[in-house]
Amino acid sequence: MKIISYNVNGIRAALNKGFKEWLNYENPDIVCLQELKALPEQVDNFYEDFGYEMHWESAEKKGYSGVAILTKEKPLHVEHGCGNLLYDSEGRVLRADYKDFSVMSVYMPSGTSGDIRQDFKYDWLDFFLDYTNDLKKKVPNLIISGDYNIAHKEIDIHNPVSNKNSSGFLPEERAWLTKYVESGFIDTFRHFNGEPHHYSWWSYRANARANNKGWRIDYHMATEPMKDRLKSAFILSGVNHSDHCPIVLEID
Repeated sequence: MKIISYNVNGIRAALNKGFKEWLNYENPDIVCLQELKALPEQVDNFYEDFGYEMHWESAEKKGYSGVAILTKEKPLHVEHGCGNLLYDSEGRVLRADYKDFSVMSVYMPSGTSGDIRQDFKYDWLDFFLDYTNDLKKKVPNLIISGDYNIAHKEIDIHNPVSNKNSSGFLPEERAWLTKYVESGFIDTFRHFNGEPHHYSWWSYRANARANNKGWRIDYHMATEPMKDRLKSAFILSGVNHSDHCPIVLEID
C-alpha cells in the first residue's frame, strides 16, 4: 500500500499545475493533503475519475488551511477534527480508520508570522502530544502524515546555523519533536534513510529549490506497532505543484 502526504499550498492552484495528471500517474492508495485553501464545492470531483473518495476538513476562514484524505479503500470511519474547537476551526486534523490501521492528515501551525502565532504553535504542540498519546491507546496502528512545520535535526535543513533562530527550527520546537518521537513514533523517512540533503519544502525566494536549499518539515510518523509493516519511505522532490513536494510511505 502506498500512502502519500502532500502540502499542496492551494488545491486549486495545484490542479492548474497538473496535480490531477500526476495523481493518476502516481496512483497511490491514500493521499493526505494539507493547506487546501478551498471549500469542497470550489473544486470539481476530479478524484472520482481515478477511483478515490475524498474526505475534507476545511477551515472556517476562506482560503486558509484545510486538510483532506483521498482514499481508494472506503474507511470504516472518518474522524473530523481533534475535538478542540480552537484548532478544528482552522481545519488541521482529519483521520481515516481502516480494518487494521488508521491514517491521519495533519497540518501543524506555522509561527513565521510573529510571536502571537508562535505562541499559538507552542500551545498546539502541547495539545497535540497529549491528544496523540491518548489516541494511540484506542488506535495503536496509526500513521500521522502531514506538514509538521518543524525541521527536526541539523541534517533536515540546508543551513542549521543561520536558521537557529527561525520558526520551524527553534530549539523548543526541535525538542518537542524529539519528545514526540520518543513517545512512540517512528520518523519513517529516517528509518530508511540517514543521508543529508533530502528536503520537502523550499522557499520561493532566492532560487532555493533549484539550489536545494530546503527544509524537511513533512513527515509520515508511524506508531511503533507499525514498525514491521514499513517497507519504504522516500521524497518526490521533483514534483512541482507547490513549495512543498510529496512524501511517500509504503507499508504491508
